[in-house]
Amino acid sequence: MELTSKQRAQLRGMANSLDPVVHIGKGDLGENLIQQAEEALEARELIKCRVLETSELTAREAAEALARATRSEVVQVIGTKFILYRQSHKKEKKDKILLVK
Repeated sequence: MELTSKQRAQLRGMANSLDPVVHIGKGDLGENLIQQAEEALEARELIKCRVLETSELTAREAAEALARATRSEVVQVIGTKFILYRQSHKKEKKDKILLVK
């Protein structure tokens, strides 16, 4: 699902108050990190991630790689932080993020 600019803007606004839940440090994106991101996306749909100074990846590279691995969308990349979104399959309809059309 490709996000529209209106939907990205909506998600960026929602992500402002979020704290990073996934921290990418030294080494590559390992299975544990991908699993952690998968679980966070399933529970929250919208997550903020941070790339630490020790990482060999830029925030853009990490965002795109993690989005591919988790089948999610990159909403925004700013500095060392990025936001990912993926609609939950398990959440009840009333708890899901409703995107503008």
